[in-house]
Amino acid sequence: MHTALVAGWAGSMALYELAVFDPSDPVLDPMWRQGMFVIPFMTRLGITNSWGGWSITGGTVTNPGIWSYEGVAGAHIVFSGLCFLAAIWHWLYWDLEIFCDERTGKPSLDLPKIFGIHLFLSGVACFGFGAFHVTGLYDPGIWVLIMTYLIKLDLDIPQNII
Repeated sequence: MHTALVAGWAGSMALYELAVFDPSDPVLDPMWRQGMFVIPFMTRLGITNSWGGWSITGGTVTNPGIWSYEGVAGAHIVFSGLCFLAAIWHWLYWDLEIFCDERTGKPSLDLPKIFGIHLFLSGVACFGFGAFHVTGLYDPGIWVLIMTYLIKLDLDIPQNII
């Protein structure tokens, strides 16, 4: 339930910030000066385009793809709904066979086992995010996107990081 609330807040806050954000002047009126909190973190991870046709680099975008600001916010809201449904399912079906004491047959919550299962599943999800997005198994990855972003801004990039 906690993960559902956090993911739902992140997605809805990103959509709110996108509704009030003015991308017309990213240099003299950047997002942090406009009071944005969630969108700068998304930008730091390599999200630069919007379905509204604007880019954080100041240009226009014709095909931002699914993983734009709105796409990531929507994915968080969908994930929040799935986590909420999982919390309801766990609340309704807490007395599964896995939680029964083998000696007595009565329900007993083995909290270390429950915590271990959920910790393992969260680790698989985090590893999947890292493998697909950070290292570039699915696309170029965060590090290439950051360099592309810096090159688009025409900044002086130190030669030791290229």
